[in-house]
This record gives sequence, structure tokens and C-alpha cells, in this order.
Amino acid sequence: MWIEASGGTPNRRARLSRRVAALAILGSLVAAGAGAADAADPQAQQILAPTGKLRVGLYPGTPTSILPDAPGGPRGVGYDLGGEFARRLGVPFEPVVFSKNAEVLEAVKTGKVDMAFTNASAARAKEMDFGPPFLEIELGYLVPKRPKVTVLNAVDTTGIRVGVTKGSSSDGVLSRDLNFASVVRADTVGIAVEMLAAGQLDAFATNKATLFEMAEKLPGSQVLDGRWGVERHAIAIPKGRDQGRAFVEKFTEDAKAEGLVKAAIERAGLRGATASEQK
Repeated sequence: MWIEASGGTPNRRARLSRRVAALAILGSLVAAGAGAADAADPQAQQILAPTGKLRVGLYPGTPTSILPDAPGGPRGVGYDLGGEFARRLGVPFEPVVFSKNAEVLEAVKTGKVDMAFTNASAARAKEMDFGPPFLEIELGYLVPKRPKVTVLNAVDTTGIRVGVTKGSSSDGVLSRDLNFASVVRADTVGIAVEMLAAGQLDAFATNKATLFEMAEKLPGSQVLDGRWGVERHAIAIPKGRDQGRAFVEKFTEDAKAEGLVKAAIERAGLRGATASEQK
């Protein structure tokens, strides 16, 4: 079953409703696969999926989470690994798609979803618990056609407008670390693309997986060489589910050792990322 979180314009909701119908068969197959798996420890099921389904928070626009309109059906590292986690836990997979990452994080924090696959920052660790990292992604900048800056170390310059997704890790870090450039917040990645195209931003900052995806929608744009940081993605679960962490940790290490993370990266077409090293 595919769940679309509330919010957005009527047109957006209509488009997303059509996705629900198109993906219903795929969702039922995923759920069936989960039911066919060997039952996990009932205690782990109860702790990690208290509703009887694994509700995984996702958001569109990045291959790290979900690309719902991809040819052949949805793809994304979070989507693929979430489905496999549910199968091994022995419960149905219920993807819950929000319009933006901030909504996913809030849903994890409040227990409205059971899991997310996201950057394990120190700030987020205060509000949710993380398993070991499974993915590392460079952080960089996307600049539009005819850019004002062409090298990474020139971005922090007076008059340069650097876009970030509101409430993101990039927002928190660059709002603190940029001394001369101004930080401009966009509600979603899609809005940021529109702002770049309209000349309202001189650069946009996030992980390179997302930047390369954005660049395909913005002719003439380019991802600058170099990086200003690294994201380490991990499975996030709500606070208070400590007894399920051993299952999360084992799944993460198994997914890396068995090549599942690498396969998810390749299927998602994710660039600028590598599977985290084994312990």
C-alpha cells in the first residue's frame, strides 16, 4: 500500500493520487513479499512496527529517498532498503511519501512513521535514534547556466545567494559557516530548481546525489567540483524504541556486507555516493 502524506496544492494532490493508482500493484507485491519472509522476533516486530506495518517516511526529488515517477516504477535507496527491511522484519511495507524532508523528520520524531533513511547529523540525533551509517555522500553546490561563481571556494562571497532546503542539515551548517554569502531557504528541492532557473539563487547546496538529479532539470547548470562536507546516511527510528536497535544494526551491517546498499545505489542512479565501510 502506498500512502501519500497530506499537504500540497490540489493539482499536486491530484498528480500524487494518480501515482497511487499506478503503484498499487507494485505496493501489493512488496507487501506480499514481506509476508512471505520468515517471521522475525515478535518483540522486534512490535517495537519497530507497532501498527503491524513498517511505515517508512520518504520524500521525492532525490535518489537517496524516492523518485516516484522514475521509468519502470519508483526507485530510491530509502525506498528499496525500506522494502527489504520490512521483508526481513516479517511485516508489510508501507511507504509514506511527504512533500519535503523536514516533514519526514518531524514524522519520525513524533512516531507517525517508524523509520527514515537520512543524514545522521548530531542535531537530528537529539530527536531520533540512528543505526550505523550505510551511505556516504559528498556535499556540494549546483550553479545555474552563466554562473556568478565557478569554483567552490568562491561561493562564500558578498552578494552570492546560496539556496538550501528549509530545515535541512545544509541549512543548519551553512547558516552558521558562511561569512559573506547570504542563505536563502526553499521549501522543497523542486522549488529550488525553479528559483535557480528564475535567477533568484546563485548556487544551491545539498548532497551531490540530489544536485545531479536537480541538474537534469536545469539545462546548462553544473555541479561544482569539490565538496564542503560529507553526509553519512543511516536508518532513523523514533526515540524510545531502543530494544529494536539490535535489529536495525544487524540489518545495516548485513545490507552492506551482502551488497544490498551498493545495488540500491546503482538502481537509484545515485551519483556522488558510496556505501559506508564495514566495521
